[in-house]
Amino acid sequence: MIRTMIVDDDALVRLGLADLLEADPGVTLVAQAADGLQAVEQATAHRVDVALVDVRMPRMDGITATARLRALPHPPRVITLTTFDLDEYVYNALAAGADGFLLKDSDPADILRAVHLVAAGSAMLHPAAARRLIDRYHHTARPQATAAQARIERLTPREREVLSLLADGATNADIAAGLGMRESTVKAHVSRILIGLGVSNRVQAALLARDAGLRESPPA
Repeated sequence: MIRTMIVDDDALVRLGLADLLEADPGVTLVAQAADGLQAVEQATAHRVDVALVDVRMPRMDGITATARLRALPHPPRVITLTTFDLDEYVYNALAAGADGFLLKDSDPADILRAVHLVAAGSAMLHPAAARRLIDRYHHTARPQATAAQARIERLTPREREVLSLLADGATNADIAAGLGMRESTVKAHVSRILIGLGVSNRVQAALLARDAGLRESPPA
């Protein structure tokens, strides 16, 4: 059972998401919060697997809340919800540790799919959208690029191949097909990559790969 939390200052949005999540037999709603401060309090009091977090909220916004949630001893995975498509707020949330982003008017089936995917350790980012977002807002200074390259050098050649495809927005299934390996093997490689790079999710690994120049401005 996936334990979820809704974080949004709009009561009607919380109500709609609650109805959606509670209709899924594999999901249970354990907490709700109207802002980031409440979210951190609720995630501390309850074990939360996946938090759906709005970007713009009073007292503590979703970007700051995401970083605070991911820093908890038992951090929930975070899906950022926004009414804005591909803006700097979404990028900053992903850089803070969110595992994906969705528009609030996404199809309900896509929201539920995102919850299940993120709970299983994947990211919910449309590949082309992720590339455009990173290419538009992610600019790397030379010292940062050098540090990123040093971290990537710790990986095996096969892990660097997997990271290269991951940074291009490929899913585990895409990587498995592209490199001729089992999807379970890809998942194992991704887990080792995250540990080796010292990052918490696929999005941060992709950003670091871009820092290092592993993938530069692929076509959207």
